[in-house]
Amino acid sequence: MSRLRGWLIHPWLTVRVGIALGAIFVAASLPKLIDPPAFAQMIYNYRLLPGAFVNPVALVLPWLELLCGIALILGIWRRTAAAFIGAMLLVFIVGISINLARDNPVNCGCFDLASAEKPREVLLGEMKTVLARDIAMLLMVGQILVASSPRLGAARETT
Repeated sequence: MSRLRGWLIHPWLTVRVGIALGAIFVAASLPKLIDPPAFAQMIYNYRLLPGAFVNPVALVLPWLELLCGIALILGIWRRTAAAFIGAMLLVFIVGISINLARDNPVNCGCFDLASAEKPREVLLGEMKTVLARDIAMLLMVGQILVASSPRLGAARETT
């Protein structure tokens, strides 16, 4: 096993990546849990879901973010929580990318649900930043999934 690979799958790193990613998702869930109607409006602004699905998603998604975040922080159900977070991140990346391609500036609704009127160029720039951040978090998910793989765990025990 190469030195870099060994470092990337080391439990020390995995625990810290899990705590950081979990804390991000717990922090992201709280404003959504406090103000579901504002979060539903953010989801609606993406223009990706049929209207009948907006409110159920606005009610369920923050709880899923919170539970997965807590699981990563506590180190329980690590692979399952990371897989769910990875799936959510992929959906977020696709949603933001579609709206960037449409040239439709939207406030992501990730951490702040305040809908301050921002210029179009500012929102489009923020969307690109959010896209980069989500891709970085997806790499964190990958680290957790690879490092906590049963195959790698067995390989570590035999070395």
